[in-house]
Amino acid sequence: MDAFVTRKRRRIEETAPAIDDKLRNVDTASVREDVDSTDTKIATLASLFPDLELGFLLDLLMSVDGSVEESIETLEPSQAIRSARKRSAPSIGFQASLVSFRHKEGSVKSSGTNLLPLTRRGKTLHLYSPEDIAAHTPCSIVHNFLPVLEANELLEGLLAEATTFGRQTFKVFDNVVQSPHSACFYVENVEEQHKQKTEYLYNGSFLEDVRQLTPQMKSVSSRVQPVVNKEIANRIKSHYPDGKKLQYQSPEPWVPNAAFVNCYNGGAESVGYVPREFRIRKILARDDDEGEEKGNKNSRRTDAEGQIAIHLPHNSLLVMHAEMQEEFKHSIHPAAAIDPHPIAGNKRINVTYRYYRENFHPRYTPRCRCGVATVLRCVQRSM
Repeated sequence: MDAFVTRKRRRIEETAPAIDDKLRNVDTASVREDVDSTDTKIATLASLFPDLELGFLLDLLMSVDGSVEESIETLEPSQAIRSARKRSAPSIGFQASLVSFRHKEGSVKSSGTNLLPLTRRGKTLHLYSPEDIAAHTPCSIVHNFLPVLEANELLEGLLAEATTFGRQTFKVFDNVVQSPHSACFYVENVEEQHKQKTEYLYNGSFLEDVRQLTPQMKSVSSRVQPVVNKEIANRIKSHYPDGKKLQYQSPEPWVPNAAFVNCYNGGAESVGYVPREFRIRKILARDDDEGEEKGNKNSRRTDAEGQIAIHLPHNSLLVMHAEMQEEFKHSIHPAAAIDPHPIAGNKRINVTYRYYRENFHPRYTPRCRCGVATVLRCVQRSM
C-alpha cells in the first residue's frame, strides 16, 4: 500500500547519454552520507535529475535511509527512459503525498476550515494518502481494511451476485432514464425487506429487488461498525468546533443496517454528476465572507474550487463524515484507462453500508397536498 500512496510517474526527458555524462562526473563516494545535510543531498540529486520534483526526491532519499548513492542507482538511466516511454500509454497515475510539500510540521492546523483550497476551476486534485484525504476532504480512508483472503472472498461472492443485478430507471424532467451502472439493495432480515418494498420511496418509486445480506456481508458489517465509529470520533476531535459533534449530528453511534452494492462494468460506467476514481465537489463555500454580497462571493468561490479525486484501491474503507452530505456532492467518474484486477478484471464492486435511523422513516417525510412524498435531490449548481 505504501507503494500505491507514494509512487509517482517520473518526468524524464533527458537522453540516456546525457544522464550517463552527469553520473560519470559525480564521485558518489565523496558524498559524506553521515555528515551532509538533507538539503545538500537533495541538491545533489536535483542537479543530476533536474526534471524530477523535489518532493519525489525527498521521498526516495528517505526510502533508502538517506543514501545518495543508492538513490542514484535507483534512478539509473535505463530505468528512467523506460518509465518515460510508458508515459504515453493511457494508464493509472500515482503521486507523492502532499505531506512532502508542507513547510513545517504543525504549520497547518488540523481543522479543515483553516486550509486554503488546493483545486482550481476545471482542475482535479488527486489524493491517495489517508493524511491528505483527511486534511482536505470530509472523508477518511482505511487501506487494507480486511484480511486479504476475506476481502477476496467477499469480492468473489459479490461478483457472482452482480450477474443478477438490474439497472434502476427514474424520471428526469418527465424523461425516463436508466442508471449507467447496475446495483442491488440489501437489508438485514425479511421484515426490513418487506418495509423497503412497500414503505420507502427512491426517486419517487418503490424498489422491486430488495435482498437479505449475504453471510459474508453480515460478517463484514460487524467489522465496519467499530472502525467507522472510531473514525467519526477522530474527526470530531480533530476537526469540529470544541471537539464536539455538530449541532444536528446524531448523538447515537452509527449502526449499519442496510447496504447498497454497485457494480461498474468497464471504465465507461459511472454514477453521479459527471477515471473510475471517487470524485467530490464542494457545493457550499466556506463561511468566512461578510457583507451584502456574501452569497455572490460564495458562489464564485465554490465554482473556482474545482473537484477532488480520491483513489480507492481494492480492500479500502472510505468513511464520509457528517459535513459531506451538507457541503459536497460525489460521483464515480468514467475512466479512460483501468488497471485490471486479478479477480474482478475491469469490474468494480462497491458496498455502501447505511444506517437507516427510525426518526428518518418515510412516515416523517413531508408530502405534497396530493399525497406524493417529496424527494431530496442533490444540488446541481453551487450555492
